[in-house]
Amino acid sequence: MPTIASQEAFEAAKMVIPGGVDSPVRAFKSVGTTPLFIQKGEGAYLVDVDGNRYVDYVQSWGPLIFGHADETIEKSVIEAVKKGLSFGAPTLAETALATEIVTLLDAVEKVRFVSSGTEAVMSAIRLARGYTGRDDIIKFKGCYHGHSDSLLVQAGSGAATFGHPSSPGVPADLTKHTLLATYNDIASVEACFAQSSNIAAIIIEPIAGNMGLVPADKEFLVALRSLCDKHGALLIFDEVMSGFRADLRGAQGLVGTVPDLVTLGKVIGGGMPVGAFGGKKAIMDMLSPDGAVYQAGTLSGNPVAMAAGLASVQKLKQNGQIYAVLQARATRLMEGFKAAATQHGIALQIDVRGSMFGFFFTDKKVRNFDDALTSDTALFAKFHTGMLAKGFYFACSQFETGFISTAITDSMIEDTIAAAQSVFATIKGA
Repeated sequence: MPTIASQEAFEAAKMVIPGGVDSPVRAFKSVGTTPLFIQKGEGAYLVDVDGNRYVDYVQSWGPLIFGHADETIEKSVIEAVKKGLSFGAPTLAETALATEIVTLLDAVEKVRFVSSGTEAVMSAIRLARGYTGRDDIIKFKGCYHGHSDSLLVQAGSGAATFGHPSSPGVPADLTKHTLLATYNDIASVEACFAQSSNIAAIIIEPIAGNMGLVPADKEFLVALRSLCDKHGALLIFDEVMSGFRADLRGAQGLVGTVPDLVTLGKVIGGGMPVGAFGGKKAIMDMLSPDGAVYQAGTLSGNPVAMAAGLASVQKLKQNGQIYAVLQARATRLMEGFKAAATQHGIALQIDVRGSMFGFFFTDKKVRNFDDALTSDTALFAKFHTGMLAKGFYFACSQFETGFISTAITDSMIEDTIAAAQSVFATIKGA
């Protein structure tokens, strides 16, 4: 299929935008091809500037559970736009969406809206530090929580080593307060507490989606809850990706462990830029203007984003059965990939949580980031390119998660499996 217009668009973008993209993963570098420039989305499909159509398994990295240009959400956005784009003042839509979130999530008694997942996490950590009066935090290698300074760290030499900056421009004085542990390894977390008595919080993706799909063990989350209670630290669930995606009640609804704070994004904006953080009243009341922990944002609670998010969440509440349907489709897709890969002698690990799915080209079960790094990324790149050529759009990195929308039908799933079968055969025959 021709991609000349996308190639020309990319060259033009590189002249005025660093790397030609506004988020690094979009550059398609890890799969060695040119990014596709998208003209529009239609239900299950993306249409690029060359007119090619792709079944979309990225869905704007998660929020579009009902697919592109959903009629209900689109109508709500249009009605909101007619009244104005932004006011810098409170609106009823903020309270309405906040009420839905508080009603659905056990961990949340109050919530504050921001404009992105990065901002939500940054604010939640500041709040945790303010509430506990402590400086250190524990994060897990392979979990991504946005690009704020204290969270851009790489692993040190030991399980409980203080972090070092993984990006120029991030002062070591900030990341020295971030301790790194290994996902699904409680001993590494205990080592962190042994090293520091100044830990304010543990932050974790209960369903990790940024090292590929890697769910936390239920027993591991229970143990984290126990350690936090024992040491007076807060437990933060980063559900920017999984909140309302994996389940109507988020990952919390699947695992049963209740955190102290939760960060949200993506789905609660219905595709619009939005984030949120929430928790128990005693913690949230530490925020300004009631408390001393400062956080603000001119576009926080933007009325258009609130309208989209409210329409999305309410539609999810009215159609709660879709989670089982989407999980069944995601499971069929992954089992189909597994069978096709096995037939051609290709090692593949798969996993599904609700409408989220992931696969790794490795013979090792993936429970943490080190396991994920055993994946054959060159093989993934070949697979990605082959599937794209057949009209199936997957995340352009081995270390990202895939998503099913209600617009993706059973027949589309079968077509995708058939395409994968063909691509695997080509790869093995090359």
